[in-house]
Amino acid sequence: MENKTAAVKMRNITKRFGTTLANDRVWLDIYKGEILALLGENGSGKTTLMNMLSGIYFPDEGQIFINDEEALIRSPKDAFRYGIGMIHQHFKLVDVLTAAENIVLGLKEPGRLDMDKVARRVKEICDSYGFDVDPNQKIYTMSVSQKQTVEIVKALYRGADILILDEPTAVLTPQETDKLFAVLRSMRDDGKAIVIITHKMHEVEELSDRVAILRHGQFVGDMLTKMTNAQEMTNMMVGRPVTLNIDRPDPVDPKPRIIVEGLTVRDPEGTVKLDNVSFTANSGEILGIAGISGCGQKELLEAIAGLQIAEKGSISYVSDDGVREELIGKDPLSIAAMGVCLSFVPEDRLGMGLVGSMDLTDNMMLRSFRKGRSFFTDRKNPRVLAEKVVKELEVNTPGVSTPVRRLSGGNVQKVLVGREIASAPSVLLTAYAVRGLDINSSYTIYDLINKQKKSGVAVVFVGEDLDVLLELCDRILVLCGGKVSGIVEGRGASKPEVGMMMTRLGGKSNG
Repeated sequence: MENKTAAVKMRNITKRFGTTLANDRVWLDIYKGEILALLGENGSGKTTLMNMLSGIYFPDEGQIFINDEEALIRSPKDAFRYGIGMIHQHFKLVDVLTAAENIVLGLKEPGRLDMDKVARRVKEICDSYGFDVDPNQKIYTMSVSQKQTVEIVKALYRGADILILDEPTAVLTPQETDKLFAVLRSMRDDGKAIVIITHKMHEVEELSDRVAILRHGQFVGDMLTKMTNAQEMTNMMVGRPVTLNIDRPDPVDPKPRIIVEGLTVRDPEGTVKLDNVSFTANSGEILGIAGISGCGQKELLEAIAGLQIAEKGSISYVSDDGVREELIGKDPLSIAAMGVCLSFVPEDRLGMGLVGSMDLTDNMMLRSFRKGRSFFTDRKNPRVLAEKVVKELEVNTPGVSTPVRRLSGGNVQKVLVGREIASAPSVLLTAYAVRGLDINSSYTIYDLINKQKKSGVAVVFVGEDLDVLLELCDRILVLCGGKVSGIVEGRGASKPEVGMMMTRLGGKSNG
């Protein structure tokens, strides 16, 4: 990197949270005119490290140098003063304000605030890098990619030369991802220093110039992206050889298990979230659900699980002997009382899936207590299950008595998926089962889901990574604006084809 100038030098950066050592004497250089991919397993300290650079945390030990001068970054305000901006997974925007109003919110502009002047400056930034933002558009009317663009423009407006993006493509379509990558390359070519935190290895290979890898809070190495590959990077992250193949066995004696006909669902405000949706999920098969975030995926799974009221339509469960039973109008307890063993991994892990203040054992007990015959709950079996999930899914935790809220997002997801699969369901509904998981953990989950398929479970897999959907699923149902845009065979569909179906109605259907 002799021809590159370091924008950031992090030296001996150490951060502890109680007894947990999140970062251990990390050395990291970030160069101008470069896109750096920061990689590591869940809990390896990637986000913590970048949160110290962006002023959210302050290091316990070590030094940070910006343009070769030592910097004390105690707040995001300090970070902006040093030209550092971080775009988080969850956007920090006020929905009822316009793009321009969000961009200047909290800034002390000299003199009287002139919104016309702000809008012109926003337009200059957008024209410079190829952004497509209307300064006067309200945030609540924007797509996910438009909101992300506003966050990036907000950082640039405030003078950021060092940009950190945490999982930037998590909820983008392939077309939106391509557009974002083009903008990031343009910013790199303009001399910006860019860091992306991502678990999608094909994106790392496509976008980044260099990769830096953390393992257990320690820096283990960096290299030029063109000199390595996904297998080598993953092995470095994990510390041992890892197999990166998604198995896709043929469907096992597929028979209709869940039949959805004409399902329509509205949210509490009366907005139609699902519009006349019909499909069949078969036993021994993985049915993928693709679509832009907010196109009805959440409402669809919740309706099947008995958590969402349907305006009209039918959801039938078909037993092994062919008897159809209606699930509409029944809550989860009533569905279980029918003998339907249905497991649900919701999108909202700590809101719907787990209780953050409870430990791993008690969270397992939430799923298993109904099996006990005694008035007193049996803590032994849930503890055994918690220990099994921790071991098999390599959950990074001090022990099963640790409150779930103290775990990283990826480890929370492992606990939730492990618990739901352990209940031996006949129907498994998963909403973003690997969101936020490192590549090794993701492949472990894919393997577990395939084992469910092989045992005859009907798996409905809502995913955001089209590459994974196309490799893992037998069929893919595409939602667009709450309607079924089409159903395609996983083995024959292409990424551009599904991407186009996600953004417009009128795809094709193969059953």
